This record gives sequence, structure tokens and C-alpha cells, in this order.
Amino acid sequence: MYAEVREMETYKIVRFYFRGGRRTIDRGMTLAEAQAHCSSPETSSSTSSRRAYTARVGPWFDGYERE
Repeated sequence: MYAEVREMETYKIVRFYFRGGRRTIDRGMTLAEAQAHCSSPETSSSTSSRRAYTARVGPWFDGYERE
């Protein structure tokens, strides 16, 4: 039964800003999808190619939380 409940859990991607604040990027993901998203180098200001975005908003990273 525990495995069934775990399969139904969904996760959301949250972008955390070091200057304060956070925002939800995506919802309804499986744990594997959320982990894959957060494993990408594009989900952290220190490794992302989005330099203009980082210059505007400051350092950031994506994490996931159970919904």
C-alpha cells in the first residue's frame, strides 16, 4: 500500500532566490521527473547559461517539494 501512495504523490518545482523569495515553476511532476529537472545544469544560476536572467534577479536555484 505504501508503494501505491508514493506513486500518486506529485511534486512541484520551486525556484529559490538568494535575495529572498521563491516561485513555483512547474507542478504535477513525478519524483523522478522532479529529480531529473533539478539535476540539469540549467537549474542553478552558478551553472546556467541564462546570464542575463541571473544578472537581473541575482543568484537562484531550482528545488522540488511534495505537493
